Amino acid sequence: MDILTHDILIVGGGGAGLRAGIEISRVNPSLKTAVISKVYPMRSHTVAAEGGSAAVLKADDSHDLHAYDTIKGSDFLADQDAVEVFVRDATNEVRQIERWGCPWNREEDGTIAARWFGGMSRKRTLHAADKTGFHLLHALFQTSLKYDTLKRYDEWHVSALLVDNGKVGGVLALNTRTGVFSIIAAKAVILCTGGVGRMYAFTSNAGILTADGAAMTYRAGAPIKDMEFIQFHPSGLMRTGILITEASRGEGGYLFNKDGKRFMENYAPSKMELAPRDIVSRSIIEEILAGRGFQGTYGSYIHLDLRHLGEAKIMDKLPMVRELCLDFAGVDPVHEPIPIRPTMHYTMGGIHCDKDGKTPITGLYAAGEAGCVSIHGANRLGSNSLTELLVFGARAGRAAVEYVSTAKPASNDRLQSLAKERMDFIQKRYMKAGNGKEKIGAILTDLRKTMDEKVGIYRTEEGLKDGIQLIQRLKERFNKISLTQQSRVFNTELIQAMELDNMLEIAHVIALCAQVRKESRGGHARKDYPTRNDEQFLHHSLTYMSKDGPRRETLPVTITKWQPEERKY
Repeated sequence: MDILTHDILIVGGGGAGLRAGIEISRVNPSLKTAVISKVYPMRSHTVAAEGGSAAVLKADDSHDLHAYDTIKGSDFLADQDAVEVFVRDATNEVRQIERWGCPWNREEDGTIAARWFGGMSRKRTLHAADKTGFHLLHALFQTSLKYDTLKRYDEWHVSALLVDNGKVGGVLALNTRTGVFSIIAAKAVILCTGGVGRMYAFTSNAGILTADGAAMTYRAGAPIKDMEFIQFHPSGLMRTGILITEASRGEGGYLFNKDGKRFMENYAPSKMELAPRDIVSRSIIEEILAGRGFQGTYGSYIHLDLRHLGEAKIMDKLPMVRELCLDFAGVDPVHEPIPIRPTMHYTMGGIHCDKDGKTPITGLYAAGEAGCVSIHGANRLGSNSLTELLVFGARAGRAAVEYVSTAKPASNDRLQSLAKERMDFIQKRYMKAGNGKEKIGAILTDLRKTMDEKVGIYRTEEGLKDGIQLIQRLKERFNKISLTQQSRVFNTELIQAMELDNMLEIAHVIALCAQVRKESRGGHARKDYPTRNDEQFLHHSLTYMSKDGPRRETLPVTITKWQPEERKY
């Protein structure tokens, strides 16, 4: 098998991956670095982020305020030392990305403009209209192009980490266009593979977010952390789940039920529509369950109303929202309210790593949504994620540069042996032709239904037990799949099979950790345990793969300045 050799390999070409690549190339241009991605970088999910990027730039703000807002938003599950690093580095990162070409909106005095976002006590969400992710990704991509030593493998699928005695030596990857597997050897690997959203049916996530990084790390023996915490964004456009940015409410949008009432006054009177996402999402569901939602072809919903903002402000600050509503719902928010309900949006958990992205596997790092430092704890505040990928992409890049200066590469013979084991597994598990009666599309549909119904916004003991049993049955069904495509070229069915395998593995972890955590905290809401329980559950969940299924351990939360308190808005 071919071996392509680099010093550092970055898996994932979105914001975190490109930021890491730039930092590596900037700090040590002599290193051979590569970015491998399932898609072209400009099609990464970062492009879908709309509302903005949080950082302290204004005179009335401070790093301590940003840190406190983030920790309170996390329901006190965030590691506070990591949050302090995050808010401090954030200020420099947003200034840096401007110099690389991100066209931030401006105040009248020429300074970078900021808007309100949920759970923030100051206006600190910097934005480029409502296309912030699009512009940020463009700025990173065009900057990455000036480094000749930064090679890209576009439209390659990484199927496994090659780990020997606890140390990563590279990956096994499929060139989608040719159907040829190759070893990509590297002394350090940085996983920037995004989240897990496509295991849910109603989601704002792109089709590429299939838990790949988490599953690869889990199989390689390292733990994944806090996977029970799934964020549901309050405003998913009905039918599609497409994100209608929180900036809509930050610019003054209202939520109404069918009685014409701004119901958030019953749930978060001091913050109203700008409460954190977990609270607003549950409030919407409560209104629907109480019969105060609108009824439509695709289920119940409530209204997000922007009409009072006026056409000029909508076109200036929220042009993408209008485009999405017109194109995907036939609704013009200048003249009509937008039908929305909560949509699966973000994974607070991920690959267990520290402030520099280091995982328990030597030479393996993680950043962006794929990693869990953790700064979001049980609930991420809106606009902290774009900043996160800048801050921790850069930190992981610097840490990897330092590591490879003394690290030795894995031997080619050992990499060939590890790759052969994985190829035999792929041939046996995915490529066998003919006899299996199960189809991956049917299993995926059932997985999504299970996650929506059993592991959704509200959870119960009975529902989670059912969910775990259903996922186990789906894993058994997966053993009986057969692929109809046997061509090597652009065999997307093979890739979808590997993605589904990843999602089944991680869905099992999510459901199990949600069952064990018998409390309600942030995005994890148990109907049968409706309050937070710091005495028993102020800890992280670390989950390891075992022959008997997911094995869960706990890890203390790091507290520095801010003692846990009741979370009120």
